Amino acid sequence: MAEVRVKIDGMSCQHCVNNVKKAIDALAGIVSSDVTKGLAVIQIDEKAVSKAKIENAIIDAGYKIIG
Repeated sequence: MAEVRVKIDGMSCQHCVNNVKKAIDALAGIVSSDVTKGLAVIQIDEKAVSKAKIENAIIDAGYKIIG
């Protein structure tokens, strides 16, 4: 298991937090996720999912990755 931290731009409310969490949690290999405005801290099974895949899911949900 590994921890991934992703900084996110464009989140302004709890609805945004819920959208990002839903997009992340829908991916196979996610053990747990803690999403707040601007940051997602995710525990993953690194054999099943990559940081790039997580970032793409966040982008597909309508948000931007910082960094």
